[in-house]
Amino acid sequence: MAFKGFPAESFDFYERLEADNSRSFWNTHKDEYLRYVREPMLALADELEDEFGSAHLFRPNRDTRFSADKSPYKTYQGMFVSRVPGTGFYVQMSADGVHAGGGFHSHGPDQVERFRQAVDVESTGAALAAIVAGLERDGLTVGGEQLKTRPRGIPSDHPRVGLLRYRSLTAGRDWQAGPELSVPSAIGLIRQTWTQLAPLCDWLEHNVGASRA
Repeated sequence: MAFKGFPAESFDFYERLEADNSRSFWNTHKDEYLRYVREPMLALADELEDEFGSAHLFRPNRDTRFSADKSPYKTYQGMFVSRVPGTGFYVQMSADGVHAGGGFHSHGPDQVERFRQAVDVESTGAALAAIVAGLERDGLTVGGEQLKTRPRGIPSDHPRVGLLRYRSLTAGRDWQAGPELSVPSAIGLIRQTWTQLAPLCDWLEHNVGASRA
């Protein structure tokens, strides 16, 4: 299955779902989801698999058991390529456009501890700081869950105090819905971003890894 881009109908589907997030809408328009959302995402996964690995396409249904928001469907479609559980490459499409990113999403206590230890050590910490600085220079946005203040025991003048506040670490970029995303060459945007993120995922895989809890 060749990736042909995300047609305008992909984004239009989510605009209408945002306006009417109901089972009746979904049942009436499910064929549009399959054709304009699921099929392009699976085609994208297929073309990128040899380079980055097998992707998991997330279910469109929301888990509403513990949420005050009982809307039954997600207003976006996400897909994840796992390097180790919780670390890898991500792509998402919604009414707004497409987001491509990657990094360290899962954060069990043991993972956070290994992350901070590696950031604290000069050799591995300086390497991560250089990777993050390079991503920011390339126009990617760095984010993740952070503490409001530095971790306990970390001096305020630590050279990487900002990185030590993170409990998860990700980076990515966004493209607004438009013609740039509706052609086969759109795959190059995701491929380039994931390639830029590979050093970050390598560092995280080696220094953090999966949760052992």
